[in-house]
Amino acid sequence: MTRICIVQRPPHLLDLNAGVSSASRYIAEAAALGADLVVFPETWLGGYPAWVFGLAGWDDAEARRWFTKLVNASATVPGPHIQVLCDAAASNAVTVVMGFNERARPTAATLYNSMITIGPDGQILGVHRKLLPTHTERLVWTPGDAHGLRAHDTPAGKVGGLICWEHWHPVARQALHADDEQVHIALWPDMPEPHLLASRCYAFEGRCFVVAAATYLPVDSVPQQLHRAYAQGVGADVRDEIFFPGGSGVIGPDGEWRVGPVYGPDLVVADVNLAETVAFKHDLDVTGHYDRPGILEWSVDRTRIR
Repeated sequence: MTRICIVQRPPHLLDLNAGVSSASRYIAEAAALGADLVVFPETWLGGYPAWVFGLAGWDDAEARRWFTKLVNASATVPGPHIQVLCDAAASNAVTVVMGFNERARPTAATLYNSMITIGPDGQILGVHRKLLPTHTERLVWTPGDAHGLRAHDTPAGKVGGLICWEHWHPVARQALHADDEQVHIALWPDMPEPHLLASRCYAFEGRCFVVAAATYLPVDSVPQQLHRAYAQGVGADVRDEIFFPGGSGVIGPDGEWRVGPVYGPDLVVADVNLAETVAFKHDLDVTGHYDRPGILEWSVDRTRIR
């Protein structure tokens, strides 16, 4: 059995040092629960910049101010903050997947919406950059590439992942299916019905386990000056107490929830049997007997852009 733990605890918005400190503590807490794989939601490290939807006007000094703070709260790979996560993975002998804002270079303003996978020996297995930021997200994140679009061999299984609306990119899904992905990490900022649907559909299509990780974010974890813009970005009321309620869980290769969706602050734990990823391909294997190579073809360029 493989034990998976999703960290559904509030992130430290725009505070990189506090973020890696808390992440290290949660990794140790998950390991104490027997976790083999520890997963954090989309841009948990640095925080999800939902204010871009509410501060999208031209020549907006306020938007520039928060963008500057976001850049300064974004980690480089390699870099000292990522090394803290690597050390935590190694000292607890667990595989870690973290959603984070990635700064291209220490003095650059180029940001990616990224997912890093770290092995239980503390080695970086891969960094996937979201292929295309969604809607107004393009004001802060640049499009990524397919260099990290692959499943990695880990003691917790063959682990791959996509970020948010990438789950509606058919070829990106197929690329991971073709890598014999056993555990798929689906990172989301929140978990409305379409995100739940996409996560379940991916599990059924790929005949894999899907770890659907969503953020729990109370209003008091967001700077007061950002409340109005953040509320507009997430479709909330400024008088609400929670911007993101969570909704994480683990879905089986049959498309059914094994644990969750769970709401509120929590460590979401699930035990899975990787043998099921073979058993359920008896009737549907989209890269095997249910594939038609020669009639339907696709390709992926995994070159790192910059």
